[in-house]
Amino acid sequence: MAIVGAGFSGTMLALNLLEQPDVEVLLIERDRGRMGTGVAYSSLESTHLLNVRAANMSAFADRPEHFCNWLSARGLGCDDAFVTRATYGRYLRETLADALGENGARLKLVNDEVLAIDEGDGRVSLSLVNGGPIEADRAVLAIGNLPPHDPPALADERLPANLYVRDPWATAFEEGLPEDASVLVVGTGLTAIDVILRLDARGHKGLITAMSRRGLRPHRHLEGLSWPKPVLARPAPDLSALVRWARTEAAQRDWRLVIDSLRPVTQMMWASADREKRARFLRHLRPYWDVHRHRLAPAVAARIDALIASGRLRFRAGKILNARAGTDTLILDWRARGQSNIATLEVARAINCTGPQGDLIRSADPLVGRMLMAGRIRPDQLRLGLDIDREGHVIGAGGLVSKRLLAIGPMTRGDLWEVVAVPDIRVQVSALARRLVNAHWTAGEGL
Repeated sequence: MAIVGAGFSGTMLALNLLEQPDVEVLLIERDRGRMGTGVAYSSLESTHLLNVRAANMSAFADRPEHFCNWLSARGLGCDDAFVTRATYGRYLRETLADALGENGARLKLVNDEVLAIDEGDGRVSLSLVNGGPIEADRAVLAIGNLPPHDPPALADERLPANLYVRDPWATAFEEGLPEDASVLVVGTGLTAIDVILRLDARGHKGLITAMSRRGLRPHRHLEGLSWPKPVLARPAPDLSALVRWARTEAAQRDWRLVIDSLRPVTQMMWASADREKRARFLRHLRPYWDVHRHRLAPAVAARIDALIASGRLRFRAGKILNARAGTDTLILDWRARGQSNIATLEVARAINCTGPQGDLIRSADPLVGRMLMAGRIRPDQLRLGLDIDREGHVIGAGGLVSKRLLAIGPMTRGDLWEVVAVPDIRVQVSALARRLVNAHWTAGEGL
């Protein structure tokens, strides 16, 4: 098995495959520094905490205590703890290293970039920049999230890099920024929170304006809540009724428990929805779902609240209309939500924090571009990621389903929707690993 990408998805698929006999795994990653962690867990910032409690962050679906045991062995707490992403990245690297020590003959790490993937004669051939070609029985795309797209008003390639940061994780976005400078953070979600915390940790004292169309920001986890009672059947037949159900339930218990109780059926509801219903959800409800579903650790929320109270951070709901470079600043025209008048904002730097995207057509990733041109892959109907069938095989131009090329992780959200967090991805990779070696139970088999 050849796995392209060694972030959480790819790494955990490799480790799950190694639990099956007679499987050899090639784990290919172009960025050696992110081997085993990917972008999500390579952060070294002490202020960047996991958004999920440690007790629910085991890398293995069938070993829920694995991460807590790892923490305990190092004298670190678990329970309701929200540990740093750096700690979780260390956990993943050590888990990968342990697998190498135990299965070195069956696991090979390849630090290289894949140029192309071709199928033929019952095999898959992967062309690499510095080596190859590599042949395998199956190849799995675990490419994670694509970098953010530029908002239309900031898409001008002539905007200087010192004034507009297109991808905050591809550069040291705080370098050269005066500590009292005004900054615009484009977006108000989790990426924006990360960037704001890093600016603060690096000594920035100037005004930070975080702006998105609705100005919504993630809510906090509430400490001391009981575990949610899971919903095991679809609670309402359509979106409007589902919203009414959620509001009624939230009036009787904390809304966090209501949202979390839907996790067992979220993927089922998404799968049963037609294209029109999914599009309605994305158009009207997605921003609200995101800020309720993907929440902040209490300590992180407290830091954000303190920045707001100090006057150093403000959230704004509005749309950027255009941007132009001044001598040392970026000048932006924007309109507040619900208003008609246009205001001007002048900042020393704007940082694109609109978050990871999945539109293959707009991607600058070389492998994605080549595979699109070759017709090997295609976007899903709503351009959330890769088009795949129910078993994870990618679908190419003309609807041709690949027999030997599959995909996992966030780029399969068009099919599964809830597949961006560890608790969801670990279930996906575990199931795929068993299917690939025919070690899964089928419905009705029983025990």
